[in-house]
Amino acid sequence: MRGKRAKRREQKPDKRYGSTIISRLINKVMQGGKKSIAENMVYTAIEKGAEEVKEKDVNAFINKAIDNVRPALEIKARRVGGANYQVPLPVSPRRQETLAVRWLVGYARGKSGKSFDELLKNELISAYKGEGDAIKKKIDTEKMAEANKAFAHFRW
Repeated sequence: MRGKRAKRREQKPDKRYGSTIISRLINKVMQGGKKSIAENMVYTAIEKGAEEVKEKDVNAFINKAIDNVRPALEIKARRVGGANYQVPLPVSPRRQETLAVRWLVGYARGKSGKSFDELLKNELISAYKGEGDAIKKKIDTEKMAEANKAFAHFRW
């Protein structure tokens, strides 16, 4: 038996735009507790990205980019009678946001050749336009869940 479920803590909005999504992005980018460096990189990336796609509001830019990457379905392994099944499950809104941020930052980190803020900007712009690696990951995840729809009755 596992212990108690961890309590959800409220996410504080970021200082400049008052958005919880941007603060989650900053926290995901942060390494070694260096938050001010992460803030500078994220703010630079989102401001330049919004400017490049001619979006006046930075919050609208980041929200559309994250919304395009949010997966609706995912698969979880369930063990039933000695066999493992990939069971498709709907994704809660909070987890959708978490996965979207994780994928965007992960794919930006995986590339090289430019500064991180430039790579993050490019990843956000491609997500805003509905293309790129993070969007491909979302589509693959949803296709996999769709393919395993036959095991949906194992959901509980």
